[in-house]
Amino acid sequence: MTESGKPILYSYFRSSCSWRVRIALALKGIDFEMVPVNLIKDGGQQFSKAFQALNPMKQVPTLKIDGITIHQSLAIIEYLEETRPTPRLLPRDPKKRASVRMISDLIASGIQPLQNLSILKKVGEVSKDLREETQLTWAQNAITSGFNALEQILQSTAGKYCVGDEVTMADLCLVPQVANAERFKVDFTPYPTISCINKRLLALEAFQVSHPCRQPDTPTELRA
Repeated sequence: MTESGKPILYSYFRSSCSWRVRIALALKGIDFEMVPVNLIKDGGQQFSKAFQALNPMKQVPTLKIDGITIHQSLAIIEYLEETRPTPRLLPRDPKKRASVRMISDLIASGIQPLQNLSILKKVGEVSKDLREETQLTWAQNAITSGFNALEQILQSTAGKYCVGDEVTMADLCLVPQVANAERFKVDFTPYPTISCINKRLLALEAFQVSHPCRQPDTPTELRA
């Protein structure tokens, strides 16, 4: 934490994992300081010795809070939930709470890692002649495979949002992943439930202020 006592979030504007945490901080009204980590510039600032000392996995987000440093977005969100429980992001009902964690893990473990920057770089190296086309196809396949399952699950769990009518950790995972899917030109026709929930969530202030187009490190041409 800073001398002012504020938590410090190491983030990249376009990182979907960082966005999840920014939403949680906004929903819970936690004032924090942002330290941008550019995943592209200088070969990736996350690979610097200074940042590696902070996070050995060389990834964002990383949060310094309450005298500790936490990596991994879901671990950060769960810590915020346990120490600052208002508003709740995990339902009291254990069955609903299990659904929230199931959906969160489906996205955070089953979709996002397969289409993140480090994997796409490796895919591009395999097919250098058709790098962009190969990367796009890979990302689309990874996302649609996950979304096919997610759409089916949400049809049984959703109310206004992913699980019932209250915003939960699952929603914090959904919106950034939909943004990734849009960036990779995924066809949303087969995913009406995902699309409707995403639209409702993007109308909420916490999702707007945390949006990649409104961050301190957002490039001018991508600002909104």
